[in-house]
Amino acid sequence: MKKNVTNQTRADSGQEQNGRPVGDRASKVADPRATENREAVRSRVEPGETEDLTAGLQADLDRFRDLAMRSQADFENYKKRSAREKEEAIKYANISLLEKLVPIIDNFELGLAAARTEGEESPIYSGMNLVLKQLNDFLIDSGVEPIDAVGQKFDPNLHEAIAHEPSQEFPEGTVIRQSRRGYRFKDRLLRPSSVVVSSGPEKGSEK
Repeated sequence: MKKNVTNQTRADSGQEQNGRPVGDRASKVADPRATENREAVRSRVEPGETEDLTAGLQADLDRFRDLAMRSQADFENYKKRSAREKEEAIKYANISLLEKLVPIIDNFELGLAAARTEGEESPIYSGMNLVLKQLNDFLIDSGVEPIDAVGQKFDPNLHEAIAHEPSQEFPEGTVIRQSRRGYRFKDRLLRPSSVVVSSGPEKGSEK
């Protein structure tokens, strides 16, 4: 009888190790820490908050996507603007040089007019006329064109009026003569023509 009690005690001891139940008894005992974690999650996320959280994340995603698209568009505009500025810089690279050359041609034309008094067959006049032609050819090859002003209607975009005079020949608002030739450089105005504009027939005069 004593031997049976001892065996039963050993069997019961084999089912417990270090104070922890094993076998079927262990499966029935819940881990208190896991239970506490589940309860903590339930306490943090209340009913309805999941939908609000999802909507908030979607709004943030849409906002960041819109920001990325705007940044991409700004970068594309920057590249186009840079390419356009580079193209214009190359196209008008010589404009400052040509602006300085035009007054030199004005003075050269005055010298040519003085040389004409000695006769158009004189070597000085012939030589200066040849140089002037070369200068004008250089301007044309560079994209510079003279502005025809005399007889044209006054255009403030091309002409600079220095005086108004009555005229029987030219109607009011028409350029009578120019004191300084104007030039275009490609699609830009290099220098306006300085002109005298007709104010129409003089009052009281009859033709």
